[in-house]
Amino acid sequence: MFLLLGFSLCAHSLRAEDVYLEPEAFIERSFEGEPEKKALWQKDDLKEEIQRIFGRKYPGLRIRYWREGNRTAWILEEIGKLKPITTGFLIEDGVMLEMQVLIYRESHGWEVRYPFFSDQFKGLTLEGDTDELSKHIDGISGATLSVNALSRLARLALYLDKEVRAQ
Repeated sequence: MFLLLGFSLCAHSLRAEDVYLEPEAFIERSFEGEPEKKALWQKDDLKEEIQRIFGRKYPGLRIRYWREGNRTAWILEEIGKLKPITTGFLIEDGVMLEMQVLIYRESHGWEVRYPFFSDQFKGLTLEGDTDELSKHIDGISGATLSVNALSRLARLALYLDKEVRAQ
């Protein structure tokens, strides 16, 4: 009995990932029509600003996003403790409409996927000319690293949305 319980706990901690919503499905449900798939190239000024907001370089030369009118969707990743958290952000006119954890790969902190946490991101903006969120995000005991990662991603998504609207 104890061997079976130990194996079950070990198997849970070794899982590769939990897919809550495929990224393609997030994009499909975020727009009424067919959004335009675009890329924001990380050129020198933008790269520096992203690094300042994100706390380090964001991987890749470009960041893909989808746009229809004033609505943009971003699928971004950040490391929780050891593994990436894939997250979808939907923004319209600089206001976050939705944040959803799409794929979670960590063994702890998965509570960030639930509405009691993710609903805090609805209505967020960036404060004035800063890159700070307009509202404090409450943490979850035992999920501090995941909460911090998602807060950084939210700041980045709102900043990137502001950049593409200014173009």
